[in-house]
Amino acid sequence: MGPMELDRPDFFIVGAPKCGTTTLARSLAEHRRIFMPAHKEPYYFGDDLTHRHGRMSRSEYAALFSPARPDQLAGEASTWSLWSSTAAAEIRSARPDARIIIMLRNPVDMIVSLHSEMVWEAEEDVLDVEAAVALDEDRGVGRGLPAGIGRPETVRYRSAADFAPQVERYLAAFPREQVHVILFDDLVADPSTVHREAVRFLGLDPDSPTLDRWNANKVVRSRRLQRLLLAPPWPISAAMPTLRRSMPMHRLRDQLLRLNSRERARPPVDAAFRRRLSAELWPMIDRLETLVDRDLSAWKEAREP
Repeated sequence: MGPMELDRPDFFIVGAPKCGTTTLARSLAEHRRIFMPAHKEPYYFGDDLTHRHGRMSRSEYAALFSPARPDQLAGEASTWSLWSSTAAAEIRSARPDARIIIMLRNPVDMIVSLHSEMVWEAEEDVLDVEAAVALDEDRGVGRGLPAGIGRPETVRYRSAADFAPQVERYLAAFPREQVHVILFDDLVADPSTVHREAVRFLGLDPDSPTLDRWNANKVVRSRRLQRLLLAPPWPISAAMPTLRRSMPMHRLRDQLLRLNSRERARPPVDAAFRRRLSAELWPMIDRLETLVDRDLSAWKEAREP
């Protein structure tokens, strides 16, 4: 994507996945001076991201924010924009004054949660998280990917959790005062304070949002229906780029996905696997501590959250 200017959006929640982005996006959308489109993850930026249903045109993307009032800030939340090696520079080219919100989580917990989400989305066919993570190296070169996967990057778990270089890209693209980092731990412990600090970062007066928990761990009732909704056969698949950008169809699909799901506590992860993965990620956590100026030593403890 070449250099270009856009009037909107004004801020971006760029990820990471499974780090509370949905909760924050929904709470910010309640603020009278913030507009968030119904299409939560448009993925307009990121040349290296897979666009399963085709990439939006500039006019289609801009149209998402056309309902925003002049006195509102417009934002969007595409959670793989943090992982993307190109999105930071692309956003900088389009909106050099944009505010960037980054959300991070203990990387081991994030990997476990992401794997569960990909199983729910029918993108991951290896149901054991340790076995799935063991395929990372092969999947990085295109081997061992689930059949019919729409977005191969979503099942590269170690790569998704390698937060330090991802954060560095945004700090290199934007002045530090335009980047706000939120830890999932803080969101869980004190969601109201996290919301107020995010609103202040955007230059607005805080309000009192409803902070419901979104994206809880869930399982599908029917895998066949889930696959039909997320990866439909031709000719429906041929029409998906248009259907996904229709707000009524977007809402209908989301409603059907909710009806086909039920919340269920995630089973415990093998303790030895947690210890090995945690130790492997220590150097990245050390590097991240310096970048975000936070003590992340608790992330090195190989225990269930």
